Amino acid sequence: MIRQLFSTVVAFAVLAFAGETPANGAGVELAPTLKVGEKILVLNGAGNRNKYLLDLYTAGLYLTQPSNQPVSIIEADAKMVIRIVITSKMVSQEKMIASLEEGFQNSTRGDIEPLRADIQRFRQCFADEIVKGDIFDLVYLPGQGVGVFKNGKQQGAIAGLPFKRALFGIWLSEQPADARLKQALLGNGSGVRRQ
Repeated sequence: MIRQLFSTVVAFAVLAFAGETPANGAGVELAPTLKVGEKILVLNGAGNRNKYLLDLYTAGLYLTQPSNQPVSIIEADAKMVIRIVITSKMVSQEKMIASLEEGFQNSTRGDIEPLRADIQRFRQCFADEIVKGDIFDLVYLPGQGVGVFKNGKQQGAIAGLPFKRALFGIWLSEQPADARLKQALLGNGSGVRRQ
């Protein structure tokens, strides 16, 4: 049922993917806008996820209107997208899932039990091999849920605003995956070039 809700987003994913510029060492160029259905989302901010001095991926946050308020973004029942472009061969399917598990723990302050089934469905969206250059779009549609796209192809969907809050909290909560990336997504400085 939830997959059908995202049929209108498939065209967006293909168009958005087609406009992407490949990784080039220091990062990637992210499109300044994405079209979701009839709505144009703007790139709020973007940055690199670093760990052990390595750039693992570039992430961009697309919103209907610019915002530097993390709580408001997490709570909002509004169209938004997090785009993740893998920039390192060090990112594997296993490491991505482990990182997401830790992120959910942090964003929910350890209270993941109510979302356990949703998180399991989300993990299944990352079942295939992940390689450098892969592009993931996490698309939230109000009243529907989060659609997960890999290189423009839908991998699955998870219903509900509570899951969206936990997911976007991975990058924007008080205990984010990367504090510098959080600030970059909020538009407070970014080492990522925009087209």
